[in-house]
Amino acid sequence: MTLSDVLTLFAYDTWATERTLQSVSALPEPKYLENLRSSHGGIHTTLVHIYSASWLWLQRWNGHPPVAHVSPDEIPSLDSLKDRWRAYGVERDRFFKDLSEEKLAAPLSYSDLRGNRHAEPLVHQVQHVTNHASYHRGQVVTMIRQQGGTPVSTDLIAFFRETGPATT
Repeated sequence: MTLSDVLTLFAYDTWATERTLQSVSALPEPKYLENLRSSHGGIHTTLVHIYSASWLWLQRWNGHPPVAHVSPDEIPSLDSLKDRWRAYGVERDRFFKDLSEEKLAAPLSYSDLRGNRHAEPLVHQVQHVTNHASYHRGQVVTMIRQQGGTPVSTDLIAFFRETGPATT
């Protein structure tokens, strides 16, 4: 996977996140915040989990390993979550601006939240982040339906169809 591929993958991730946040905006706040007993609770807490994991990995890549996930208590509303995603996007774009093919291919060491040391090529880590987000956005689609809402497609092919053949 090349740097161009990675940038396209994160452009997709941003597009899918924005579409998902827009989709849940149509739900009444009590339905958006309700605990649906999914793997991370409900819609809001699952979206916070996606944000937290993405943020956590970016902090690792920047050499500032966090010691815990961001708590849903720190992000109590959809508006505060949107603000966090915007700030994350700026920081992520700054990280990718200085990324090279060599850095992408090289192993990057980090500690997980339990203190275990790992080292995988950065490219594998960035692929994991977008795959993780896609998985949980799929859960959000189901929860939106359960709450009577209408989810939007966030399939990768839909991104390519909407944005055209080249995004980088």
